[in-house]
Amino acid sequence: MQNFNLHTHSVYSDGKSQPREIVEEAVRQGLTTLGFSEHSPLPFDNNFSVKAADMPKYVAEIAQLKADFKNKIDLYCALEADYITGVSETFAVTKEKYHLDYLIGGVHLVINPAFRQAQRPSPAKVPEPVEGPTLAENIWFIDGPKWEVYDEGLQKFFDGDIRRAVRRFYEQSNEMIENEQFDIIAHFDKIKMHNRERYFHENEPWYRKLALETLDLIREKGLVMEVNTRGIYKKRYNGFYPSPWLMEEAHKMGIPALISADAHHFSEITLEFAAAEEALKRAGYRSVMNFKDGRFVEVGL
Repeated sequence: MQNFNLHTHSVYSDGKSQPREIVEEAVRQGLTTLGFSEHSPLPFDNNFSVKAADMPKYVAEIAQLKADFKNKIDLYCALEADYITGVSETFAVTKEKYHLDYLIGGVHLVINPAFRQAQRPSPAKVPEPVEGPTLAENIWFIDGPKWEVYDEGLQKFFDGDIRRAVRRFYEQSNEMIENEQFDIIAHFDKIKMHNRERYFHENEPWYRKLALETLDLIREKGLVMEVNTRGIYKKRYNGFYPSPWLMEEAHKMGIPALISADAHHFSEITLEFAAAEEALKRAGYRSVMNFKDGRFVEVGL
């Protein structure tokens, strides 16, 4: 079974465990590599991203753990960079500022199209600061434990039009892929999680077209595709991100993959890895990617 995890959250963002606790458990399980990837700082109050003021402390603590656990496990300091059109800091700036090892790019927060148009942001450049509460009130949170939040945003920002809402999610994802510099694409079809087969089905042509367009951009930009197991072990979704049919398409396109727990507690760092390996094998994969000494390396399944 894959013995590394590059997508891990601690108490610095929305995780529940201290970094040292997570490393100790990783060593106990025999992992060779562990990457910390807190949610990147955002310019409004929230309870899930690392605070900008805490970034130096976060980077310093992971550096200390690297030294303390040298020769026991390879540790890396990264971020899961949240992309919000015209709001989030340019990924390359973030990476350089904190000397991060790699970046995971993801969309959890879809900006209200009407608010975006009013602000006229550029997707490649951070605009002038916007009043926090105003911005926060114009964001659709498609993640998290509560499907009611998903439903509320769908009605509030898209008048219940699921096709328009899903299209906007994928458009924002595409903007991130085209305009930002990062290494791993996180749970790129997570828009389906709180859908719960209520609003759309993945076999509908309009949905497949949107997902495949994004997958083709992932191929074009040479990103590593994450196979995320968190939906299964948290019982928020009965499958992986991405779905098996997208894994098959990704394999046909030659897109490299890795398995990620998206762990928020030390007990989660390898959950459902065996099942994810089997899913990847069924899709045609015979290897996954790991990170070592500043580059991604292929590891056989």
